Amino acid sequence: MQAISVGLLGLGTVGSGVVRIIENHQDKLMHQIGCPVKVKKILVQDIEKERSVKVDPSLLTMDPADIIENPEIEVVIEVMGGIENTREYMLQALRNKKNVVTANKDLMAVHGSELLTAASENGCDLFYEASVAGGIPILRSLVDGLASDRITKMMGIVNGTTNYILTKMSLEGLPYDSVLKEAQELGYAEANPAADVEGLDAARKMAILGTLGFSMKIDLDDVKVKGITEVTEEDLQYARQLGYTMKLLGIAVREGDKVEICVEPSLLPSSHPLASVNNEYNAVYVYGEAVGETMFYGPGAGSLPTATAVVSDLVGVIKNMRLGVNGHSMVTPQYEKQLMDDGEMSSKHFLRLHVLDEVGVFSEVTSLFAKHQVSFEKILQMPLKEQGLAEIVVVTHRASLKDYQTILMELRDLRVVKEIKSSYRVEGSVNR
Repeated sequence: MQAISVGLLGLGTVGSGVVRIIENHQDKLMHQIGCPVKVKKILVQDIEKERSVKVDPSLLTMDPADIIENPEIEVVIEVMGGIENTREYMLQALRNKKNVVTANKDLMAVHGSELLTAASENGCDLFYEASVAGGIPILRSLVDGLASDRITKMMGIVNGTTNYILTKMSLEGLPYDSVLKEAQELGYAEANPAADVEGLDAARKMAILGTLGFSMKIDLDDVKVKGITEVTEEDLQYARQLGYTMKLLGIAVREGDKVEICVEPSLLPSSHPLASVNNEYNAVYVYGEAVGETMFYGPGAGSLPTATAVVSDLVGVIKNMRLGVNGHSMVTPQYEKQLMDDGEMSSKHFLRLHVLDEVGVFSEVTSLFAKHQVSFEKILQMPLKEQGLAEIVVVTHRASLKDYQTILMELRDLRVVKEIKSSYRVEGSVNR
């Protein structure tokens, strides 16, 4: 029984996990696909480097051609990261009729359409389950498990670093800077954490989720992004006082033919299932017209969880090889992209204001909201230690983003408003 030969681009955290699973789960793989799986070559930057997994040195190479041009290798697994060089390697592999599995969300968010087209043209599979939410099978669930339903909303915690930071800030009352430093020391955050804390990592994942969930080509530039760097302990305290928990949420909404995709710190009722997803864990909440509400929860990163998704894709590729149907699973987007404008996007909003502590101020603020027909769901008002100032915290009822932005502009011009301290989206029900 001939083994399927695999080439691995990268032997870092995820690559090491892939090697371990292929070695340790051969009996399971044999049962699933009916033949052995063999790692033939592994691309690395330094052959002499000490690694967490023991690999025969003869398998290691620093020349990508040893994998991409090798006629014996049938499947290329890309776990090296990066965008432009990696794109070239993957395109060449596909042109050489090799099936590809990748965990690279950056690449798929930027060049996914081009790569999927190349895969289809060359009769190859390109699977990328591990690119979103690590070990959670969310992409496969959208493409296969919920294929007959119409998805109207996806809302999720898709970045473990920011979820860890917000969890520690919320539960322990720690400031952002000290929690970030701790996350870096534990390996949850990179030395340069910008992609995580500014929301870009989550935005790339939401572009992929939006494309698959709505069958519409969503580009990274279509995702509105706001990170967590300005979140304060006071924001989290007031949120908790009002019954909310803050999470960096990726939100994708479809109403009619139009969609909204965004990533931003948002408040959830503390009773919502996503509110209890803590530390480095990920979860995605999906609402379908037929199935209703479903939630996918699990580790969003790490060597073995992510590698499990990669090897699951490998199993899918090999099953297709044995059936002779590689390259036939890609479904082109069904709908033309139509994005909501600010007047069509709506949500509740949390707002913190510092105002003059004098008679009639609250009435002046509320009348401005009333002018735009935006009412309040919750209100807190208290004096500040700073003499002559008071703080107002409100949660509005649902309002359009256009109306809310107009209110913010007019608040800044009011004499009685000294500062808008913070403003966040509030999510309630998944079903809009």
